[in-house]
Amino acid sequence: MSGTSQADRVDEATDLFADHRGLLFSIVYGMLGSRADTDDVLQETWLSWSARKRSADAGDIENPRAYLIRIAVNRALAQQAAMNRRRETYIGTWLPEPLVEPLPEPALSAGTDDAAVRAEAVSMALLVVLETLTPVERAVFVLNEVFGYAHTEIAGMLGRSPATVRQHAHRARERVRARRPRFEVDQSLRRRATERFLEAAIGRDMGALLELLAPDVTLWTDGGGKAPAAGRRPIRGRDNVARVLVSTRVRFPPGMGVEYRRVNGNVSALLFDGDSPFGVLTLDLTADGDRVCGVYAVTNPDKLVGVN
Repeated sequence: MSGTSQADRVDEATDLFADHRGLLFSIVYGMLGSRADTDDVLQETWLSWSARKRSADAGDIENPRAYLIRIAVNRALAQQAAMNRRRETYIGTWLPEPLVEPLPEPALSAGTDDAAVRAEAVSMALLVVLETLTPVERAVFVLNEVFGYAHTEIAGMLGRSPATVRQHAHRARERVRARRPRFEVDQSLRRRATERFLEAAIGRDMGALLELLAPDVTLWTDGGGKAPAAGRRPIRGRDNVARVLVSTRVRFPPGMGVEYRRVNGNVSALLFDGDSPFGVLTLDLTADGDRVCGVYAVTNPDKLVGVN
């Protein structure tokens, strides 16, 4: 290290951080559900990392990936406390900030992506369930269940014993599985269900909605007090959800445009009012893909910045 110039150390720090940025973003976003807060955490992580690498007295870091994850996860835990304070004044239902991407080319398989660097592996539905966990439980779940890190590795990242991490992992896994059993639904089914849902909702077709919705469906709408929303709390039950969707409480812009994108890994609808994004609609389907069991609509303009 002593024979390495400061410029070389800075270049090395930059290259290593760039190599791991996608992974860090995915982990932190899974913990926070907010792109803006994730970017803040990554900026803090970079500052800490670069300062460490610039120091001529610092020794070599044996495992840069583990070191960076440890910094980012602990920064995210601190950021989560600040987010929880902001939530106390948030108007209405809070939903994660959607990650919107173009649909993949038909020839490309979604399974070819490295799951360890894909934040979209955490679906909108799963992120909502993760909100019920404590910050540490959520960190352990994301690191273990989504990214496959062993309990001993997570213990080093969080500064806790492996036994404590195993306890957190068990509680988190049981809570998540109770609310959301793990299953996969074909993306073509998601698109057809979304098309049918929008046609019924825009046409205010009660019969079609009742046929499409599962008995225990939940409707989540996040306008943040700045955009239309169906209510300030989630609406549960097929009859209640269908009734709200055909009422005047749900307003669609005249001539609303619809485009299909990948949102947190799943085919979803991006809604436009003219050239401006109006909302993102994501559906959660039952295991057989026949019914809609969750409707997630984000219309808060602050969460649509950068969507086009």
